[in-house]
Order: sequence, then structure tokens, then C-alpha cells
Amino acid sequence: MLKVITSLFFIFFIYSCSENSLTDIEIPKTSKVEMLVKHSDEFERQVLTYNTPGGKIHFAIGFGIANSIMIEGDNANIIVDTSDSVYEAEQIYSLFKSKNDNPIEAIIYTHNHGDHTFGSAYYLKSQEKKPQIIAHEDTDFYVQRILGILSPIITKRSSRMFGTLLPEEDLINVGIGPSLSVSKSPAGYLKPDLTFKDSLVIKIAGIDIELYHAPGETNDQIFIWLPSHKALMPGDNIYKTFPNLYTIRGTSHRDVIGWINSLDHMNSFGAEYLFPSHTKPIVGKNEIKDAVTLYRDGIQYTHDQTIRLMNEGLYPDQIVDMIQLPKSISNSPYFYEFYGTLRWSVKSIFNGYLGWFNGNPSELDPLSRYEKALRISNLAGGDENLLKQLQEAVINEDMQWALELSDYLISLDVFTKEVLDLRVIALKYIGLRSSNPNKRNYFLSTANELSIEFNGFPQTMMTEELLNQISLDTLFSVLSVRFNPQKHDKSLFKACFEFDTNVIKNITLRNGVAAVDSNKSQKCDLNIITNQDDFKKVLVGLENPISLISSGRINVDGESIKFLEFLSKFR
Repeated sequence: MLKVITSLFFIFFIYSCSENSLTDIEIPKTSKVEMLVKHSDEFERQVLTYNTPGGKIHFAIGFGIANSIMIEGDNANIIVDTSDSVYEAEQIYSLFKSKNDNPIEAIIYTHNHGDHTFGSAYYLKSQEKKPQIIAHEDTDFYVQRILGILSPIITKRSSRMFGTLLPEEDLINVGIGPSLSVSKSPAGYLKPDLTFKDSLVIKIAGIDIELYHAPGETNDQIFIWLPSHKALMPGDNIYKTFPNLYTIRGTSHRDVIGWINSLDHMNSFGAEYLFPSHTKPIVGKNEIKDAVTLYRDGIQYTHDQTIRLMNEGLYPDQIVDMIQLPKSISNSPYFYEFYGTLRWSVKSIFNGYLGWFNGNPSELDPLSRYEKALRISNLAGGDENLLKQLQEAVINEDMQWALELSDYLISLDVFTKEVLDLRVIALKYIGLRSSNPNKRNYFLSTANELSIEFNGFPQTMMTEELLNQISLDTLFSVLSVRFNPQKHDKSLFKACFEFDTNVIKNITLRNGVAAVDSNKSQKCDLNIITNQDDFKKVLVGLENPISLISSGRINVDGESIKFLEFLSKFR
């Protein structure tokens, strides 16, 4: 009875507040949430300096999400990863420069993620000579994909996962860093100008450097070995939390076996210093070997036991309930679930090998979301009874069930203020109790989105400098996936573009698709002659097409209105 009274007071308190903020919900922190709070100590904002056998290495941690590293060379220095924004890169380099103000000769990307690459543009304006940008040959492909066809959904889901729109007091950390700072300045990505496939041995500023392809958290991941320094930089293939074998912001399948092999490769060097791209360094040959061995064993255990149970015909949700890490692994801080989780990893491994179909025939072509909701409502005795079940679930603090019940009501368009309020309560209740910051931030952010004060997600801040790094191919692929066939009359229509660089691009509208090719064509319904820079600016909104047509910078063969109508089909 006391529980029910307390819960009713809890609900009344929420309803009675004019400001539905997180602080309105008094939920005691669990011991695991307290551990997450303590985990923030891992990201104390500072630059650490290490005197290795080969020279000094400076390690910036706590600036945005990813660490940035400066290696001192002969009369020049090297940067490994440039942080998540030009804003953070400037903060970091001011401290690096106070340690050693020699020019930056090269920047090395450990992989494509924006928290490692979006600060690079700062080094264009802070250096007299542009540093050489070095990365794996696939890095730019993945950056282009994120900045291109996947930008809207990845921006939205990343914002939720990292809690970028949460009030500062509601964000504990993001598991591998204090917070994401990408919104503090435009993305400052620079394309690599030296790439490699499997390995690259190079001397920069008098330093012997060995780079190795090391698939793991990303397919383009590399690690850096400095033989004279006895130092290894593993990128995102090891950090002090459960590995993100799957990320809830969305990703293609991560090569788990490749990740294990990469860690074995790293362990073969006998490093005495390990400088990860997230969390603090590890110093000591034995300490590094033990940590890397444990990490690879934990990943292999998750992989192998998932496969074993898959082969017994079990479904992902069943496997999740059956697998537990050995205590020797789960008790290590390297496997506290402050980033990835065992549950999400199992589902991702299953999907990576067998795809989305779990093998249950009832789930091959299930009922639509609406049809299922309708039948659940009928079972409950109608929408009103379904709403009562939702109310009772919240009163009983059965919040996951409450979320699922609210899904059914929303699918049936029963999205009243009461349903919304109850859903918000469930989201905040689960979020505040979660010690996994990805889940915590995602739930709390989603709750805030239901507020009438929510103003939408921030868009990628586009600048001319960033636009120069985005290829024309990327922008035409964006046009292809943003074509709305409902805005076209189904006739065959071909628009032909000729650019100042002698590049030809055509878009043919047919069968509900926008097909792109680069062939010289004689039969075009619309001919456009312009330069790449101007056309790029039109597509991202930096220039008005009408103004460019009037000034002659875009030459349209035919009626200009046809070109504007054509562009409208992609909005």
C-alpha cells in the first residue's frame, strides 16, 4: 500500500509541476549510478606528459569525448586525433603549445568518427603550413557517408545518445568522455592526403612510426606503434569500459573477430605505454598485456557464447538472458557497462551473422505496428482499458511495460496529454536509474523531446571550409536518397549537369528513383552548367539558386523555373 501511495504522489507531483524537468523526479541513485558518477574522475580535464624512451608524448583528456595526443619530434610535432570540434582543438593546442611550440607536421586519424576528426580545421589556421593528414584508405569513405546520406538520422540519434541537448546538470558523462562538444563549432574535418591499406612505415619529424590496419570499433580503425618510444596508440579498440560492439546511435556490423585479432596484434609488440583514444593511459608492460588480454578475452567470450547458443537454435532475446561474463572479466573496470553492454552486443553479433530474422516464423512477416496495437487494445477491452493498464503500470513502477503500452496507444493515435505524461514518467524513471550513459541519455533526451518547449535537433553547421571536404559524389548520393517520388509526375525526366572541372553528372527520374550517372548525354530535359562550389552551396543552403541564376553563375538551358521545380523534388 505504501508503494502505491508513494507512486501516486510521484505521479501527482509530476502532473502538478509547470516545469516538467528532471529535477522534479526524486529517484534515489542506485549503487551503479553512483559508480557512473565516480567514473567521471576518469575524464579530469588535463594534459598529461610522459617521458618515454623515445621522447615526450603529451596526452589531452577531458576535452570533449576523444583524447588528443601530441608526439614531440625533431623541430616538429605530430597530432594523433584532433578531438570532436574546432572549439576543443583550440583549447587543447593552447596547452600543447605551452609544452612545445614547434609546428605540427602531421595529423594522424585513428579512424573516421567525428570526435577524432572534427577538430582538424583548427590546425589550418594555427599553422603556417598545412599538416599532412594520414589515415586508413577507407576513413574518408565513412566520413562522407556520415556527412552525406546518413547525416539527419545519425545526428538525431547521436544527440540522444550523448545527451547533447540535456541540461548540463542532468548529464553525468558519456561513458568514454565527459561530453560531446561537436555543437560548439562547425565540423572541422579535413580529408586525408596520405592513406594506406594494411600498414605504413614512415618517418615524420625524425620519429619512426608504424601504422597498422586494425578492424574493431570501426572497419577503418588503425593502431600506431612507436618503436623508439615503446608506445602504442590503439584508437578505440580498448578503453576503460565495456566495448561498444554495437552502438545505439546506429552502425553497420562491427567485426568482432577482427577486433579480437587486432588486440592480439597489438599485444605482440610488448608496449610499455598505451595511449587510448578514450580514458586514461596504461603504463607498464605487464599492466598493458594484462589489460589487452582481458579485453580480447571478454570480447571473444561474448562472441563465442553467442554463436554457441545461436547454433542451438535460440533467439537473441533468449541468448541475452543466458549469457553472463565470467567473474574474472565482469569484475574488471574494463567491462563495467558504461558504454557498450553485453545485451546489445549479443543482438548485434546475432544480426551480423544471420541478419534481422531471428528464425521464428511468427516474426518473419509480423503484424503491422498499428494492427498489433489494435488487437492488444481489443484484448484489453478497448483503448480506455488499455490506458488504465498504462496507468497501473506506472503506479506499480513497471516502467518498461508502461513504455510498451504507451507505444500501442500512440500507434492507435491515442496520444493524449495523459498518455504523453505517463510516457515521459516512464522514460525519465528508467533513464535516471540507468548506469549506462548511452541508455540513460537516450531515454532522458527522448523524454525531453516530448516537451512543448523542444525546438528540434541541431543541424550540422555547414561552412564553406567543410563543404570543400565533401565530395560532389557524396552530394549527388544525398540527392538520390532524398528524392520524393510523390513530388514527381512519374514521367521520364533527365537533368544533366556540366561542371567547370569537366565533370559530368546526370540525374534521371524514372520508376520512382533518381538514378545518377556520369555519362555524356545528348537527350536531356534540363541542362545546367555551373561550377562545383556554387552547386554545392545551393544544395546545402549557403547560396540561393535564384540569385546564382540571375548572376549567371548557374546557367540553365531552358526555363529557370524548371530547375527550381526539379530541386523541390529533393526537399
